[in-house]
Amino acid sequence: MQVVHVLRKYNPAEWGGTETAIRNLLDGLRHCRVESVLYCPSSQNGAYTDPIASNGYAVKRFKACVPIWGISSQKRAELIAVGGNLFSFGLLGKLWGERDASLIHSHTLGRLGGIALTVARRRRLPFVVTIHGGAMDLPAPITEAMNGSSHGLEWGKPLGMLLKSREVFRQADAILTCNEKEAALLRQNHPAKRIIVQSHSVQTEMYQRDYRETALTAFPWIQNRRILLSLGRIDPIKNQGWLVGQAQEVFRRHPQAMIVLVGACTDKAYGESVKQSIRRLGLEDRVMLTGGFAPADPRLIGLLQMASAVVLPSLAETFGLVILEAWATGTTVICSRTSGASALVKDGQNGWLFDLKSPSEFHHLVDQALGKPELAKQLAAAGRRLLDEQYDAQALAGRMKNLYAQLIEEKHAPR
Repeated sequence: MQVVHVLRKYNPAEWGGTETAIRNLLDGLRHCRVESVLYCPSSQNGAYTDPIASNGYAVKRFKACVPIWGISSQKRAELIAVGGNLFSFGLLGKLWGERDASLIHSHTLGRLGGIALTVARRRRLPFVVTIHGGAMDLPAPITEAMNGSSHGLEWGKPLGMLLKSREVFRQADAILTCNEKEAALLRQNHPAKRIIVQSHSVQTEMYQRDYRETALTAFPWIQNRRILLSLGRIDPIKNQGWLVGQAQEVFRRHPQAMIVLVGACTDKAYGESVKQSIRRLGLEDRVMLTGGFAPADPRLIGLLQMASAVVLPSLAETFGLVILEAWATGTTVICSRTSGASALVKDGQNGWLFDLKSPSEFHHLVDQALGKPELAKQLAAAGRRLLDEQYDAQALAGRMKNLYAQLIEEKHAPR
């Protein structure tokens, strides 16, 4: 069985939760003897090694563009990084040439998803789509920002109509989401479709080696600090600015605390505003931005292992893979009440949840995490047990293979 996966973006320099989820899926599928081929837009990786290609997978690039005239290069780069509805003239022919493909699995909607759907339908291949970043379960301001005007002339709309890019959900043989709330919303809109909640997974073995000394060597100023670690791309939806706004009160209550923000910046203007807030508050030596890390980077694992808590102040999290990563290293989590985090975290049992509109609630939980380390360890241990029971990469990939096999059989059944 050969499965062709189509991605909207894959840039190792901006590695995030979606990339980790896909890599773990591919590794699990390989264990289940499923061959995977990845198609993703061309990218300037710089000095970054491609973690997926270096693991022996076929990663094939195609030229893609933002089909909008009259926007700045910065805006164009931001749309490529997050949320832009890309188009490719070459993808259709490349997918058509994958003669050994048994199924096409799109990890994107929009025009690229429409191209994948078009090829699958023409070739009578099963078509699966996975929602990674949220489609229906997003706060209204985020949806409006993603769908709002880019102050340019969008010439891609007729192409999207031709490719039936808005038909991806309706014509898919299966829709996968890692979020139960989003699945319920999809079932309301598409009651006849096969909609499946397929959780993300973590390969726990890579987090078992002790990398704390590696992190200390890279960042010696974190020595003897109580670290609150926020892991995610620097982007408005991840809401690091809110956490910076709470930093002075955190440090007043916990003089040894330090906030570490880990992640590539995908929104230049937002990233600069976060830096300006840090400078304005005089917190340059107490709030550290590390930039992005490649997956399984020992420095990142070391930071996770050293953290007193991992903090997610996100406006929205479809799943919250970083929660599983924190549990894999024995670190507790403090998360805003998004649907993804709320599905994983049982407040006070395996982590803590807070309301972004209630900073006092957040500070109380930070007091708990830093003031009661044994309690924090107990919660992290409960999270690790849940991780081992329900989020094993090979078991989840086995369920995916079974779905693929069922769809292939249905597609080729006599009519």
